[in-house]
Amino acid sequence: MARGDLTLLVGGVIYTGRQADPACTAMLVDADRIAWLGDDAGAVAHRDTATTVVDLQGALVTPGFVDAHIHATDTGLSLSGLDLSGCRSLAEALTALERRCRQVRGHVILGHGWDETQWPEGRPPTATELDRASYGSIVYLSRVDVHSAVVSSALLAGVPEVVRLAGYDASGVQRAAAHHLVRRAALDTITTSQRQAAQRLTRSRAAALGIVSLHEMAGPDISGEADLEALLTLAAEQPGPDIVGYWGQTAADGGLDVVRRLGLPGAAGDLFVDGAIGSRTACLHQPYLDAAGESGTLYLSADQIADHVTACSREGLQAGFHVIGDAAMTAVISGFQQAAAEVGTAAVRAARHRIEHAEMVSPEQVLVLAALGVFASVQPAFDAAWGLAGGTGMYESRLGGERAATLNPFADLARAGIWLAFGSDAPVTPLDPWGTVRAAAGHRTPDQRISIETAFAAHTVGGWRAAGVDDGGELTVGSLASYAIWEPSNGSQDAPATAARAVTMAADPASPPPTCQRTVARGITIHDDNTLGQVAP
Repeated sequence: MARGDLTLLVGGVIYTGRQADPACTAMLVDADRIAWLGDDAGAVAHRDTATTVVDLQGALVTPGFVDAHIHATDTGLSLSGLDLSGCRSLAEALTALERRCRQVRGHVILGHGWDETQWPEGRPPTATELDRASYGSIVYLSRVDVHSAVVSSALLAGVPEVVRLAGYDASGVQRAAAHHLVRRAALDTITTSQRQAAQRLTRSRAAALGIVSLHEMAGPDISGEADLEALLTLAAEQPGPDIVGYWGQTAADGGLDVVRRLGLPGAAGDLFVDGAIGSRTACLHQPYLDAAGESGTLYLSADQIADHVTACSREGLQAGFHVIGDAAMTAVISGFQQAAAEVGTAAVRAARHRIEHAEMVSPEQVLVLAALGVFASVQPAFDAAWGLAGGTGMYESRLGGERAATLNPFADLARAGIWLAFGSDAPVTPLDPWGTVRAAAGHRTPDQRISIETAFAAHTVGGWRAAGVDDGGELTVGSLASYAIWEPSNGSQDAPATAARAVTMAADPASPPPTCQRTVARGITIHDDNTLGQVAP
């Protein structure tokens, strides 16, 4: 939209952000910026100059959501392909695989989402079972956390060197380095058209959920450089949520070369320090409760972390790491402290480094992260999915109740002044921004719950700040016109008393999430269900 193309929204409930004005019912958008905010009486002065006037009919307008951690191609493939997340047993998963095999008739099968902790059999499939269900096809089925996968014999045969790698298991499930290898082999089978379709589907789904920006977590062991470049090209050529790309590779391994070439904000994101709790690859100080002697895998040492943070800080680029286990967090804390000693605390803080997940972080470590200005990109849906107490949750079965109760300390992080940025890690958990806000406000550990206002800010302005953008995430004069319009609660045209009340109602877990009527990113409509009224200026 060109400057001077004015859109006036009237008759709504406008939640501007953390300092919401309860009297705000109208907004004027000039191209990609907010030009004016006020009430309907004040909006009369802008009607003659407005290009378009939208009658909100009591709808709620909020800043658009930012999903600060996604994998676009994987998410699209999961949305359109073999999604095992709803399977209630191993037998059901194998039946779904066989059904999919018949549909694709001999093509490679990529699936996602199995979770053996939710199955009565209590175990994942074997390669032999995959072979039988798929009639010998090439099959790659990632676990829900995407840090392990079960693969067919045909896929293993294509990468014979896998038998020499850590994490290899001839019976089926591959972890650590073995998983990285079979994953690359599986993803190499995706055609250009399949990749484009998957990426478009992810952006379309996100836009329909009121998401205006997506942080893509790419890397050599995740999706590949070509995949990231294709996504960035798609975002430049077609309307949709912003794409902020991160490349998970150390400076020592050439990560900054990719960052410079693609114009990325940093070598960050899923730069693995360890794995995941569900796959028992998150690196722990004490062994897993349900696997004697296993304590996970550390992929980067404290010295390697320090070298990477130092290199990024010197160039003013973001460093960042995937870190989940407590031993991995210890290495990260040590690495950041070493880097700060080398380049100075000011340089570290200025770069806005970030960590992904941060599921196991102690109060003492929280203070270090706060002092160094590190952003915490976290996923409240993890707690909602796996934080159940009473022996029914994955966290508790893997770690025991005492350790499980300390996970995902959102309140501790927020109280320390650390910027929170919420994401889904889709396809690990679905794109679901209102569900994410609800999960944070209803944390399984009561003293780690945060307010709906704080949670909403983490899923909006926090995501922009984590990407180095200071004029997004709140609806104020001069800020980015990236917002979402939501159908009034229960379809009623009677507006709630205040915008803050409307957001509280939308985040109520007892009610279905609101329907997104329109999503606008930088002044451009990227989703519209055609239910909003429009009147002549």
